[in-house]
Amino acid sequence: MTQTFKAFRIHEIDRKIVGRFEPLRLDDLGPGNVVVRVQYSGINYKDALAATGAGKILRRYPLVGGIDLAGVVESSTDLRHAPGDRVLVTGCGLSETHDGGYAQYARLEGEWVIPMPEGLDAFTAMALGTAGFTAALAIHRMEHNGQTPAKGPIVVTGATGGVGSVAIDMLAGRGYEVVAVTGKPESVDYLKTLGAAQVLLRRDIDSGKRPLEAARFAGAIDNVGGETLTWLTRTVDTWGNIASIGLAGGAELHTTVMPFILRGINLLGINSSATLRDTRLIVWNRIATDLRPRHLEQIVTRTLPFDELPGAFAGYLEGTVTGRTVVRIG
Repeated sequence: MTQTFKAFRIHEIDRKIVGRFEPLRLDDLGPGNVVVRVQYSGINYKDALAATGAGKILRRYPLVGGIDLAGVVESSTDLRHAPGDRVLVTGCGLSETHDGGYAQYARLEGEWVIPMPEGLDAFTAMALGTAGFTAALAIHRMEHNGQTPAKGPIVVTGATGGVGSVAIDMLAGRGYEVVAVTGKPESVDYLKTLGAAQVLLRRDIDSGKRPLEAARFAGAIDNVGGETLTWLTRTVDTWGNIASIGLAGGAELHTTVMPFILRGINLLGINSSATLRDTRLIVWNRIATDLRPRHLEQIVTRTLPFDELPGAFAGYLEGTVTGRTVVRIG
């Protein structure tokens, strides 16, 4: 392919991060044995950090942004993928060490490319994206570690974000009682629509100071970190699992060994970017079946044309975005 195509590329110029649209050719992209014509991508908090320089995400410059993509294989020398195949890619170093999904074409390693599960399409896959995959991976690992609905409620922090919203929907669909935690009083109805049985406002929570507080939850999916994660270690019950996903509230964790040795709780680190292919295939199959969200039409709050992408990042940094944004690339 010799013609140029449109891409949103991130540069470091005079120690400042600059993201802009520019024409590229395939030879401008990082190496790979599969070329995908991109139809849709999405916006994650990590994408906003990368595109604006608010967080140190990219390991080299310039790179095409976008940690997710879905589309159709254009060409491939990997025998697992053939032209015309519908595929998706999330994480795998996109927009960190390799050119990502904010371009009309992507060149990728075949190991990263996942066949579109039956029952999903490019739009739905990006309505979920890394956020949906991360939520599903957290639930998958918690259940592998013995979590069941019968053990009691699961609390989800950062509930209005992409991961939180999808996690609530997935958990409720699996039969869990879900407690959502948010700093947005105006989002209570939204969270209950997704399946939250109870909504706690962050301002009303007393996180306590003792190594162990009264047990309130059978498990947790935490998108916040910091003091919120500390509170969860104090309040998750015996043999419960805490899936640690985000650090919007801080990267430090001030706790003791008491929750781990007296209640036997498990702190599970969820790294969706570096998940091995075999696990990716299992989790995406679950997303298309028993973990399929029931309320994506409520979770996807915006679908943007590619041209409007740059203006969408500020809301993620300001914490004003609810749910998921899909970007129409093709």
